[in-house]
Amino acid sequence: MYDKLMNCLDQVRRRTDFVPKVAMVLGSGLGDYAETLQVEYELPYGEIQGFPVSTVPGHAGKFIFGYVDRVPVACMKGRVHYYEGYPISDVVLPIRLMRLMGAEILFLTNAAGGVNTSFHAGDLMMLKDHISVFAPNPLIGPNIDALGTRFPDMSNVYDRELQALISRTARENDIFLQEGVYAQLTGPSFESPAEIRMLRMLGCDAVGMSTVAEAIAANHMGMKICGISCICNLAAGMTAAPLSHKEVQEAADMAAPKFKRLVTETVKSMGN
Repeated sequence: MYDKLMNCLDQVRRRTDFVPKVAMVLGSGLGDYAETLQVEYELPYGEIQGFPVSTVPGHAGKFIFGYVDRVPVACMKGRVHYYEGYPISDVVLPIRLMRLMGAEILFLTNAAGGVNTSFHAGDLMMLKDHISVFAPNPLIGPNIDALGTRFPDMSNVYDRELQALISRTARENDIFLQEGVYAQLTGPSFESPAEIRMLRMLGCDAVGMSTVAEAIAANHMGMKICGISCICNLAAGMTAAPLSHKEVQEAADMAAPKFKRLVTETVKSMGN
């Protein structure tokens, strides 16, 4: 896996010497966020030999290197998911690659289902902590000492200073912001009502099919991490309506303007 990672890094470096400060994973609702950047270079995943390629509708599948104001960022326009059939090491390979390119901060975004009964479709939720349910830990197997320690501490995965920055930015821009615990399940099926009741009992506020494995890998490599979920629907059993990916995408698109504003203004502040 390490050889594969270094081979991907070598291929990227043949194309660009861009050094990001912030690595961003653009989830549903932020698919066209890259259009707001001062773009320096674009690199489709398919042009990197051995790199996993996103197969989900709405996930373009390319790196965008550029600037938010004066902050250099590397954006994943579309992530890869465990449910697409990739091994978990491939799912987190892009995160590790952006860290090796120089990124110090990982800004995770996603579309999620609301588990907390006080949440509504269209809400934004800042991640305070996470729970992984059934998704494999990306650190299983021989430890790669060049990336991080064998037993990384997980007490403060989502950096408290970055949380304070996101909260302040939301207030300054009059954006209502929930906060809570995000749970990753494997997908691709939506959760059952019984699973949602279980997650609520565990203290989860939102659920999705990504993010936690990425955060674990980034934490292992010493990155500062923050995350925002767009609550695109209430989870199974909380309403009479069946769940669909189309519903999630439509809700994400409606929330996109405030989502983009919060992300942009937060990243600008990271430059300070």
